Amino acid sequence: MIEVNLITGRTIEQGASMEISKLSDEYTKATAICELDSEDMTQLGIKDGDNVKVSSVAGSVIVKARNATQGPHKGMAFIPMGPWANSITGTGSDSTGMPPFKGIDVKIEEAKAEKVLSARELIEEVYRGI
Repeated sequence: MIEVNLITGRTIEQGASMEISKLSDEYTKATAICELDSEDMTQLGIKDGDNVKVSSVAGSVIVKARNATQGPHKGMAFIPMGPWANSITGTGSDSTGMPPFKGIDVKIEEAKAEKVLSARELIEEVYRGI
C-alpha cells in the first residue's frame, strides 16, 4: 500500500468516450483508470493494467492502474473525471460550492482479484438504498 496525492481532470479520451455514452465500454476504459508513476507501481508490485483499490476519507473504488502519461511524478496519481473519481473526491466544498478535485490524500493498494465496475454498476452500488 502507498499513500499519494490524487488529482483529477479531463482527458481527450474521457471527453471522446463521453460522446459515445457514459455507459459504454469505451467510457469505462477511458475513465476507470489511475495513472501512477512507474516507481510507485514497482513499489506496489503491480504493472500496467492491474486492478488497484484507491481509497480516501470519502470512499474507495477499484480502477485499472496505468503508467503515467505525464511525469515522472512519484507520489502523485491521476484519475480522469467521472464516476470513479467522484467516488473518492467527496462532497465537501469548504464553502466554495465545488468539491475538491485536486490534492486529495489517497491510499492505493493492489486489488488484482477485485472487479472494476462499469459506470452503471458503480452508480447502482453508490446510490443503492438512497
